[in-house]
Amino acid sequence: MPEQIHGHEVLEMMVESGRVYTRDSLRADIAERFGEAARFYTCSAENLTADELIAFLQERGKFADVNGGFKMDADEICNHD
Repeated sequence: MPEQIHGHEVLEMMVESGRVYTRDSLRADIAERFGEAARFYTCSAENLTADELIAFLQERGKFADVNGGFKMDADEICNHD
């Protein structure tokens, strides 16, 4: 299995950008930064596609709703590996 990227890297990318995302724009930025075939893991899941990671993070309330989109709230990033 190829090396997986921790979901924190996606969250940090979102914070650094300061952008308001849609699912499509976030998926595009993830693909640009990490590659189309990238797989991700979190504290409780692994081998996630970008779409699965986005859904996982949304379900856990990691994104703040903003003007029809969402952005990352830096306070929602847990501080462990």
